[in-house]
This record gives sequence, structure tokens and C-alpha cells, in this order.
Amino acid sequence: MLLKFTKMHGLGNDFVVFDAINQAIQLSPEQVRFIADRRFGIGCDQLLLVERPQTSEAEFRYRIFNADGGEVEQCGNGARCFARFVHDKGLTSHRDMAVETASGIIVLSLQDDGQVTVNMGVPRMDPASLPFQADKTATRYNLDVQGTNYSIAAISMGNPHAVLRVDDVTRADVARLGPLIECHPRFPKRVNVGFMQVVDRGHIHLRVYERGAAETLACGTGACAAMVAGFIQGWLNNVVEVTLPGGKLVIRWQGGDNPLYMTGPATSVFEGQIEL
Repeated sequence: MLLKFTKMHGLGNDFVVFDAINQAIQLSPEQVRFIADRRFGIGCDQLLLVERPQTSEAEFRYRIFNADGGEVEQCGNGARCFARFVHDKGLTSHRDMAVETASGIIVLSLQDDGQVTVNMGVPRMDPASLPFQADKTATRYNLDVQGTNYSIAAISMGNPHAVLRVDDVTRADVARLGPLIECHPRFPKRVNVGFMQVVDRGHIHLRVYERGAAETLACGTGACAAMVAGFIQGWLNNVVEVTLPGGKLVIRWQGGDNPLYMTGPATSVFEGQIEL
């Protein structure tokens, strides 16, 4: 099976994107892991598939597979790359497009300056939406990790996030705490883990240990979840610049049942073919 692909990234969070409309694609978890391998395959944090929608409400279906081979619900940086890909490949002439994901419909908008804005929908904080084991919804939870209590926010952006506030992201124990919280028994489907430093009310620094991918240079849904976590605590304004190791995103949210908007870049790196 010979497949055409495009390598893309959003702030260093990198993707292999396949057009599954004009070529037949059926990938096993083993094949996804091979493609994502940075030594033996192409190399990526996630693999993205562009498919025909299964609902009349959307123009495309957007599927995401982590480097470990597992399919996941949402990826914000990938969504921006998805919008750039379908437009650049002539799959759509629309600059605004509704896209079907495993967690629902999202809307992608190409801006005149080349940036992409994603309507990420309404953040959810009820524990069942992640899922997260808790007796009731709260803005913060105590999480015991190997005998030490950590205060976290639990946010769903269509995928699950735990957010910790730290004094300095450069000294945060991401490599140790990330996998421990990712696989914590209170998160039965695992979780993405954000380490957030509040610089001021309009600016945070963030590192994210992604479920199934380890720490990445950027995580769009992680940036959204961190902004929500800070906003509901009263630490942040409704427009926040998020600085990640790979670059910056702007997140806007008015709170409540309003949708959240993420704006950032999407870059094509190279194209090729791979034999599977």
C-alpha cells in the first residue's frame, strides 16, 4: 500500500496528514506506530486523517491517532493543520468549515494573515465528561500521586485535561509527574497533563504531557484547558496569550456556555509517499 502524505506542524506539535478521501486508507495501530516512529518511520506526535463526513452538518470528518496507535477525540493544533491542508489541497474553497470529530462538530476559520481560528466548542467541567472519578463538579480537586497531594483542575475540551499551576514551568517535574498523572486510576481513559505558570492576567506559560505522545512542543487543547482552568479560578482575563515551548497561541473565552476560540499558525513542512 503506497500512501501520499503531508508533514505539518502547529508550533512544533507535528503531524502526518493523509487525504483519505482520494486514496483508500485503513491503518492498524501497528502501522500508526510505525509511521509515527522518528527513527524507522516518518515521525510525528499525531497522525491525522481527512475523511468524508458521516453527518450532513459537516464538510469533513477529522480523525486523530496518537503516536502510540490509539485514536483520540480531539487535537487543537491538528485542527489548525487540518484546515490549512484541506484548503491548500483544493478539497474546499471555503475559509470557514464545519468539521466532524469524535467529540462533536468544530468550526475552523482561515484568517487573512495565515493564522487559523478554531471554535473549540464549550469547555466541560463535569467529571463524567473526561471521565474523572469525583463525587461532584469542582473548580479544583486534590489528587494523590504516590503519597503527595496535588491541586488540579479537570477540564474536557472534547478530550481530557488535568491542569496544575506551577511557579516556573522550566523547573516543573513534567517527565516524572506527567506519566504518573496521565495513567492515574481516577482517570480511567488516561489524561493530558498541563503545567501552567501564570505570568499575568493575560499571559501564561505552559508545558503539556500528552496522553499517548509524552511531552510535546505545543498542545492546542491543552492551551484551551489551561486558560479555562485559570479563568474559572479568577487568575486570568477572557483573552489570554499562551506561550508553549513551540510558540504562542491566543485563547478567547467569555465563560459559561459560550464557545472557546483558539488562534494560531499551521505550517506545511514537506510531502512524500510511504509504502506500508
